Amino acid sequence: MAERSFKAEVEHLRLGAGQTFTGEGILAITKALLENGVGYVGGYQGAPISHLMDVLADAEELLTELGVRFEANANEAAAAAMLAASVHYPIRGAVTFKGPVGVNVASDALANLSDSGVKGGALVIVGEDYGEGSSIMQERSHAFAMKSQIWLLDPRPNLPSIVKAVGDGFELSEASNTPVMLTVRIRSCHVTGTFETRDNQRPALTVRDALANPQSDFQRVVLPPWTYRHEQEKIDVRWPAAEKFIRERGLNERFGKEGPVGLVVQGGMYNSVIRALQRLGLADLHGKTELPLYVLNVTYPLVSSEFLDFCEGKRAVLVIEEGQPEFIEQQLATYLYRAKSNVRLHGKDILPMAGEYTGQVLLDSLTAFFREEAEDLLPGQVRAPNFTAPAIPDLSKTVPIRPPGFCTGCPERPIFAALKLAQKETGKVQITADIGCHLFASLPPFEVGGSTMGYGLGPASNAAFDGGGERRALSIVGDGGFWHNGLSSSIGNMVFNKSDSVAVVVDNYYSAATGGQDILSSRAKNDTKATNNPISRALEGVGVKWVRQVNRTYDVPGLKKLFIEALTTEEKGPKVIVASSECMLNKQRREKPLRAKAIKEGRRVEAPRFGVDEAVCTGDHACMRLSGCPSLSLKTLDDPLRDDPVASIDQTCVGCGNCGEVADAAVLCPSFYRADVVHNPGAWESRWAAFRARVIGWLQSRRAAGRLTFGETA
Repeated sequence: MAERSFKAEVEHLRLGAGQTFTGEGILAITKALLENGVGYVGGYQGAPISHLMDVLADAEELLTELGVRFEANANEAAAAAMLAASVHYPIRGAVTFKGPVGVNVASDALANLSDSGVKGGALVIVGEDYGEGSSIMQERSHAFAMKSQIWLLDPRPNLPSIVKAVGDGFELSEASNTPVMLTVRIRSCHVTGTFETRDNQRPALTVRDALANPQSDFQRVVLPPWTYRHEQEKIDVRWPAAEKFIRERGLNERFGKEGPVGLVVQGGMYNSVIRALQRLGLADLHGKTELPLYVLNVTYPLVSSEFLDFCEGKRAVLVIEEGQPEFIEQQLATYLYRAKSNVRLHGKDILPMAGEYTGQVLLDSLTAFFREEAEDLLPGQVRAPNFTAPAIPDLSKTVPIRPPGFCTGCPERPIFAALKLAQKETGKVQITADIGCHLFASLPPFEVGGSTMGYGLGPASNAAFDGGGERRALSIVGDGGFWHNGLSSSIGNMVFNKSDSVAVVVDNYYSAATGGQDILSSRAKNDTKATNNPISRALEGVGVKWVRQVNRTYDVPGLKKLFIEALTTEEKGPKVIVASSECMLNKQRREKPLRAKAIKEGRRVEAPRFGVDEAVCTGDHACMRLSGCPSLSLKTLDDPLRDDPVASIDQTCVGCGNCGEVADAAVLCPSFYRADVVHNPGAWESRWAAFRARVIGWLQSRRAAGRLTFGETA
């Protein structure tokens, strides 16, 4: 199984009525699902909600006790398709994945689900990965919710609000027969707090119960003429029902007192806005403010009557909507226009159109808004005409960027070192990348792969270059992407079109980039999932004839030879190299505790370490240009005749041997050496080491005595 466990955290899910939960937002969401009688859960891992899938996987025993079905889905589309169980049955279901890319993958299922409508509450928990902590393109899921009429919740980032939003989401879905999307931002996922728990609830109708009494209704199938009726039903029935529920249950919140100006805030932005108001002296340490706030815990649909009521008696309102386009601002402007209101609406004219609304951005924007519309609210020093905020130094020219990179000892690093060496003989090759850790190879020192089109689409995105050119094209796909989408969309595409290009499947035994979850080809035994399904067999099963399995990626010379063979062989058709070695991060998570325990118990343990002989290293640094390992750095010598710094390996080295392999494959200097550190050596080893030390010490002193030295005389 994956080398991390959330068993301890799972125990918090058993808390009952009146007890206090303390922990992260992710775990609070899981607890809220159980308290609200969820019948089935599924999803696909991805930041920032990977831990939600991890917790659910470790909580399968508890889920089974409650009659809850859990599915670790193959991808986001499979997860969204699970919600079909709520179309005909009053079963509450929830799935989770990363947004917006996960929403894109799931779009077909979500669109059909929204069209047919649901009987049981259907909740899509989306980890909204927007801003400076994001790992993907800067987009929002809001547009999809609007396009398919899926209600969108964006609760305030505190545990009570997040937990309440889960229950509200199920009830809103059932009241309006519409799926609901619950947005949890990066900070919401990892915010820590407390809330009072309730007892976990068995689903009123389990999936097992539903199987015993199957239901169907052909009018809910997405086919003409019912699709035309579904569209009218969305507007005439579901939408009014949703607005009614939002108003009557008070899902959106009002804070502060009446005043001449007010703020309309996305729920997820509430904490940041309050912090900016605190810095302006307009909110106290507990977040209480007298400034009128209209907090949108539901960002779609917007309720016109609530908004217009909030605007009553105000001369100006500022809409704080992170990201672009400004969907909320445009809709609210339409409401004001249709109501013939004179209230001035501000938003992106003051706030930046794009980019994360950090504390400083909000402070500057709120200051600008108050100066224009309510200067009397600002503190005196800010209101003064000659006031200038302290300049923030521009460090972009002095502090280098820090792009992501491979972990120390990563088995993927030698793959791309070998590929770089191979291209010195074959010439530069057209290479496309994929989503996953291996995408780091597109950065220096490798610079392998210049584009990525989606998870598992590396080989597919090279299809246009499979035209019989001078050199074959090469593409990368990871084992996670291979099983997510790549087997059908990329490899199947290559086979069907008789592609003559090369694909490399980077197999590190896990879905490593998303947190080390097990997948079909994982090597470890998993009690609840089917692992140990070789990628090479799947490739052969869909018709790939030229398959080469590599079981030790640190063999740089061997990989280099294989790359050259794949790129130059006369054999036609798809060529796939499966390069397999265990993710070093997960390997260390498993082996370090075992090694520490063995050392503590007094057992003999050998730990390999690598170093660089300073006397042999020439200071060429070619090893770094072919490795890029974080443990490989520079060291300046005291020798005045050696101007260039030499290579040096620090104590973070995990002994993978990549640096030595690269040095050998590239015919670099033989300065790398290996030393085995022995913990708890035996008596004979200790005596032998002591004897060797005495001999070496004697030889060193003998050489020093015969060396001619120059020094000052008294």
